[in-house]
Amino acid sequence: MNTIFLRQSVVLLSGLVNFAVLSWGFSVNAQTVDIPNTQQLSDSSTTTSPQFTSAYTQESSSPVLTPIPGTVATSSTALIPQPVEATTQPSAVPEVAQSNVVNVGRPTRGGRSYIGVGANIGLSGGETSLGDGNFAVLSKVGFTNAFSIRPSAIFGDNTTILIPVTYDFSLQQDEFTEPLPIAPYVGVGAAINTGDNSQVAFLVSGGIDVPLNAQFTATASVNAGFFDQTDVGLLVGVGYNFSGF
Repeated sequence: MNTIFLRQSVVLLSGLVNFAVLSWGFSVNAQTVDIPNTQQLSDSSTTTSPQFTSAYTQESSSPVLTPIPGTVATSSTALIPQPVEATTQPSAVPEVAQSNVVNVGRPTRGGRSYIGVGANIGLSGGETSLGDGNFAVLSKVGFTNAFSIRPSAIFGDNTTILIPVTYDFSLQQDEFTEPLPIAPYVGVGAAINTGDNSQVAFLVSGGIDVPLNAQFTATASVNAGFFDQTDVGLLVGVGYNFSGF
């Protein structure tokens, strides 16, 4: 009986040994198969990780964004400043120079407009009041910077009306010097002799204005009316300045 029990024990022990040997071999094979996969994963992770790590480190360590290939201009034309469009639109109607603005009664470059009284001294003729010594009313009415009209009336047996359009000069040499206190003018127009022998004749006029102060201007002019015979008179007077109508 002891012999049978011993045999059974040996058989059981040998079975356990075989089972243990088989189990150890299986685990060894499984470990051998798994190791390469672990290394491959390790290798792949070590290959790709530095890229993400370095990119993340580069972007986070500097506030400057990393340029993306293909989006950065490589031509020198990108450095040329582009013209900026004007925000203001040009005026559709050009401004008219102040010197050409028509304004009745405005000052001219020869002085302000005025109305006054004076006397006419006959120089030649005598067919009309223009060639005689008579009382006169005179005026200057500016309408541009250079042009004015100077109507006047010479009273006598027959009143003579003078209507010259004159060009006013300025003796100022440049904009940095003061103008001289005289302002010459020349012009042409019409001379009208009223009364029974009314006539209209061509008139030539020329003279000077002398500003006395802000209120008064002295004036003197020579007027020639070409009637049947030429009448010439010297008209002198003082005018009161005004600013316009």
